[in-house]
Amino acid sequence: MEIINRKQRIASISRKLRRESRTVGFVPTMGALHEGHIALVKKARQMSDVVIVSIFVNPAQFGPNEDFDRYPRDLTADAALLAEYEVDYVFVPETEEIYGPGFSTYVYVEGLTETLEGASRPGHFRGVATIVTILFNTVRPDLAFFGSKDAQQVGVIKRLTRDLGFDTEIVVVPTVREESGLALSSRNSLLSPEDRSKAAIIYAALVAAKTAFKNGERNASELAQIVEDKLRSEPAATIDYIAVVNNDDLEPVEKIDDREVLIAVAVRFGSVRLIDNIILNRKQ
Repeated sequence: MEIINRKQRIASISRKLRRESRTVGFVPTMGALHEGHIALVKKARQMSDVVIVSIFVNPAQFGPNEDFDRYPRDLTADAALLAEYEVDYVFVPETEEIYGPGFSTYVYVEGLTETLEGASRPGHFRGVATIVTILFNTVRPDLAFFGSKDAQQVGVIKRLTRDLGFDTEIVVVPTVREESGLALSSRNSLLSPEDRSKAAIIYAALVAAKTAFKNGERNASELAQIVEDKLRSEPAATIDYIAVVNNDDLEPVEKIDDREVLIAVAVRFGSVRLIDNIILNRKQ
């Protein structure tokens, strides 16, 4: 496994791999790796000849009052973990390597970025879309792997990949959860042990709505109320948003029909903000 810091070097390797007609699988991360990331790496290993993982805590997707400085970082542990799973290259650029002097070009995906996380975290998806565009231009992967926990991010990346003509297939891997049901996240490490236990209420609330859906409830507002009531039963939980939207375009729905519907939530426990979601469809 080779650790690379320079864009020019990883781009050169990528060009060589394409000349050799080898399939490149790419897993972009912000480090603090956990089993959710490893699920992406394993999928990439299955589907690709060569696996590249990036580790870059992207300042452009954090707001001025968010947790950029507190975001967990442990490159030594991350590199050791990736070596276990036969990753070929790890791209770990410094901020100046990505955003050089006078950097002033950003990517904005209209529509999908303006609700949910976009409304709660202004500028977040501009930062996400920009870094993904830079990484895709540098690595030129055949396949790129993302987790379904970040459902809105997946939608944004699929749209920019299509609109900007990247020849990259986006592969979405199911959310990996702790035994309690809490979705794995690098931010979980910032929770106190007590709050980490209490945060299991997030998935329990989503499952309660899914159960109601299976039992015939099709009214979106009723399903949202079920989630809200369950979350409010935990005093430590502070709700940021609960949304019931079409999974394709994130537009709000009133009644659930044959289309896939996403119930997405953002909840705070102390200063730690967690997101999760569940998908409903008639096939369930």
